[in-house]
Amino acid sequence: MSPTTTLPQLYSFGHALEMTDDKVGLLRDSSDAANDFEELRRRVAEDGYLYMKGYLDRGQVLGARASLTSRLAEAGVLDPACPHIEGICKPGSGYVFKPEITNGNPEIQDLLYSGRLTNFYAQLFAEPIRHYDFTWLRAIGPGKGTNPHCDLPYMGRGTHRHMTCWMPYGDISFELGGLMILEKSHKRMDLLEHYVFRDVDAFCENKEKDAANAKAGKWTFSGTLSHNPPIVRNKFGGRWLTTEFRAGDFLTFGMFVVHASLDNRTENRLRISSDSRYQRASEPIDERWVGVNPPGHTLAGKRGRIC
Repeated sequence: MSPTTTLPQLYSFGHALEMTDDKVGLLRDSSDAANDFEELRRRVAEDGYLYMKGYLDRGQVLGARASLTSRLAEAGVLDPACPHIEGICKPGSGYVFKPEITNGNPEIQDLLYSGRLTNFYAQLFAEPIRHYDFTWLRAIGPGKGTNPHCDLPYMGRGTHRHMTCWMPYGDISFELGGLMILEKSHKRMDLLEHYVFRDVDAFCENKEKDAANAKAGKWTFSGTLSHNPPIVRNKFGGRWLTTEFRAGDFLTFGMFVVHASLDNRTENRLRISSDSRYQRASEPIDERWVGVNPPGHTLAGKRGRIC
């Protein structure tokens, strides 16, 4: 039986994916090589990603979830008639981006930036590591997921060899909509080179409109690769790879991997996840994402140039 025969119809950014074996598949589980970092490095080079099923303590991840849902409840995002831990959102909650609820949150800080996860990256990179101080925390309500993109345009001022860790805070079914990776896309530099090295916070200071947008904290280039995942797949080849995630799993990948997410097709549940970033301590780091209050994509993070 082929993998796609067991999958439901999947949707991403409002588009139905083409559910044939050459266009959709399941992520490769690398937990079988959890202690073989030479093999894991080989798989990163070949696949562009590692899906580490059950690598982290499930109880610790669910404890981190509880810390997040309590803060989301305080922010008025959740339905007060339901237990916070269930992540049931108020109607119309949509896309909730709240990185601030990870600050001063010991459960999140301990999970992401100490212990088993940071030890994993230290062994994967085979040298001391550092991480970004900014944590991307997302709670995605019913509706469209994230459109196809690479991460480098948003964080490419330091090394280009850092990695993203996508962490689900709870079990994520196909209906709730987890992350998906475009197979072997990191090897398609013929298609990526004119996109991936652009900086979303760079602007032409000698162009009045660009300078005005930057001053207003806006982007001239959004960093989006496409709004149509099926067309991206047909252009790049490979398959969209995903799975049903459980608390304790994580997915890590490099800056040149095209990825997106499935749509949240539940009635009222939030898909809660975070992105954190790790790199070799010996390599330069993007100044937008480090420090007590990282500037990020604010005006302080803009970089003008003469075009």
